[in-house]
Amino acid sequence: MKLWFSIAGGVLALALLVLAVMAWTPTPPPADEDAIRAASAQYSARIIRDSYGVPHIYGERDADVAFGLAWAHAEDDWETIEPTLLAARGTLARYDGQSAAPTDYIVQLLRIRETVADRYESDLSPQARAIVEAYADGMNAWALENGDRVRSGVLPMTGQDVVAGFVLRTPFMYGLDADIGELFEDERQRTISIGETDTAFHLIDGPNPELGSNAFAVAPGRSDDGATRLIVNSHQPFTGPVAWYEIGLHSEEGWNAGGATFPGAPLVLHGHNANLGWAHTVNHPDLADIYVLEVNPDNENQYRLDGEWVDFETGNAALRVRLFGPFSWVFNRELLWSVHGPVLRQPHGTYAIRFSGHDEVRGVEQWYRMNRAENWEEWRSAMEMRAITSLNTIYADREGNIAYLYNARMPVRVEGYDWREYLPGDRSDLIWTEYQPFDALPLLLNPESGFVANANNTPFRATDPADDLDPSDFSATFGIETEMTNRGQRLLPLLINDPSISAADTLEYKFDLIYAPDSPVVRLVSQLLAMDLDDESLLIEAQGVLGEWDFSTDVENRSAALGVLTAIKCIVNRHDSRPFTCDPEAALRQSAEDLMAHHGRLDPTWGEVHRHVRGDFDAPVDGGPDILRAIYCGCEELNENGQFVGMAGDTYIMAVEWDADGNLDSQAIHQFGSATLDENSPHYADQADEFVAMELRDFPWTQDEVLDGATRDYVVGGR
Repeated sequence: MKLWFSIAGGVLALALLVLAVMAWTPTPPPADEDAIRAASAQYSARIIRDSYGVPHIYGERDADVAFGLAWAHAEDDWETIEPTLLAARGTLARYDGQSAAPTDYIVQLLRIRETVADRYESDLSPQARAIVEAYADGMNAWALENGDRVRSGVLPMTGQDVVAGFVLRTPFMYGLDADIGELFEDERQRTISIGETDTAFHLIDGPNPELGSNAFAVAPGRSDDGATRLIVNSHQPFTGPVAWYEIGLHSEEGWNAGGATFPGAPLVLHGHNANLGWAHTVNHPDLADIYVLEVNPDNENQYRLDGEWVDFETGNAALRVRLFGPFSWVFNRELLWSVHGPVLRQPHGTYAIRFSGHDEVRGVEQWYRMNRAENWEEWRSAMEMRAITSLNTIYADREGNIAYLYNARMPVRVEGYDWREYLPGDRSDLIWTEYQPFDALPLLLNPESGFVANANNTPFRATDPADDLDPSDFSATFGIETEMTNRGQRLLPLLINDPSISAADTLEYKFDLIYAPDSPVVRLVSQLLAMDLDDESLLIEAQGVLGEWDFSTDVENRSAALGVLTAIKCIVNRHDSRPFTCDPEAALRQSAEDLMAHHGRLDPTWGEVHRHVRGDFDAPVDGGPDILRAIYCGCEELNENGQFVGMAGDTYIMAVEWDADGNLDSQAIHQFGSATLDENSPHYADQADEFVAMELRDFPWTQDEVLDGATRDYVVGGR
């Protein structure tokens, strides 16, 4: 999953510095407070915060629960939710300045608001619209009572705002932001496919490992006690617009779900209900295509298609960007569209972009149906919508079914082209208009091995080799990745070699701390150990430290600091055959000098270097980059204190189990706590100790369990 606030970064921001007009920022009209209060009066939700401050929402109707969820989440995280809302509107730069202008431009270029407006009534069911509108009403009601935390002009939030947030986020989960961003480079980044190419699968760069995930499920026949087990373990940033927020939802209409959500989402995005559960990991199918257009030399507003010149559809993005105080600049940027989709005109070419989901607004409805499904058939029916355009999904239920789905809204493309390269833009037969049916997707249901797993690795290695899917059964136009991650290389053998997997085993495997023998890290260290380093004493000593490394990342390990610090300078992709992106000897020298400068030795314990920090909480933490116990610092060097401080990776973790009699047991842990922003709250870091200890706590499911030790119990709404 990917952040959307940095699309094309400063490159696009600089491109917007044209035709600017300085102006006094107009004051938005005030919200209709009477209308907000009247809407709030339609709902009633009970919020019980458990012993960890986690909100569990109860209501007569699903809409009441959505209203209550919005209120609770706003209490804890409004300052994150508000910019998420503004980004989906394409008005974030009005408040946050030039850095947000690329996002506002992309919202207009991709026609996010227009797509939602056109399809909101026709494509979304009344039930889904009721949920998103209740959620918006809950946000408005809370914000009206807490006006000192709300910026002028933000209210009212609408159901269409909620849906627009999903429409904006979803394509960036599979990498559309990277595709757009590369068009702003100084030179063209790919060749143009001319057809008649090799249609075999090719190795590709995978998603950013900081936004990867682990998930696996074990069937009754493979468990030690007849239980069905599911591990939910998405890797996300610790804070911000795609950080997990833990919730429980309970409606008398039958919506009962627990797990986690993102700011701006009115439901559980991954977790479980009484009968089934699911976990997502990022996948990387080829769902976006870039076409190189031939522009008419006599008319820059025309492009060639099937031998004829066709007019671009044109528009203007007037982007209001806050400068300082009440002043803003209005940047005018050209908007173009062809029949392919959005168009960008660059010095090295004119490009059109076509991406999966450009016409899709039902992602929120699909997740809602997943939340409410009671069995495999209903859950599969929800997945058949393919409105969630990507994401691997691991499934398990109380009946003992397990499944792995390589979920993707796959275009139907002409065979024979390398669709990962650019495409000629002058042929209409290369402009796809349909999507593959659900049955065309890679799916493993109840394999004989009794387990399924994914750690952002290829779907063709998801269980015992005898049960794995065959790549030749799927079109090369899908662009399915064939690479492995270290996490996949470790997790699969652990499961394969255990014929009787217990609850303790599942947590042991999830918290594994080792780099696999065929991982890039081990290959790098092996290369360094084989080098003749010309008697340079520091590097020879460093070789000795690396030579003692067992490739574990436990906090007491005295080689992990040097090994990991060197590896993160060299490994930006995770396939074991790729060349390194550094001079290994120089990376080792720099890492050794860094450790000596901060610690006075090459072998401090990993825990001295690797820290989990939240307010006053500061503790050593096991794990590391692309480890099953994943922790990422987003850096290549130690900070001023000589430390790596985690900022992404393992965040919200759930272990879900249905015993042989179908009884549910759920455990969870959050990296910090439910108080996302309030440093004075007892729940700001009250789960950090258990997180560092790699321990989970009970997730209360029944109302009696929630009330046991509850910290707050209150009703919101006026009905």
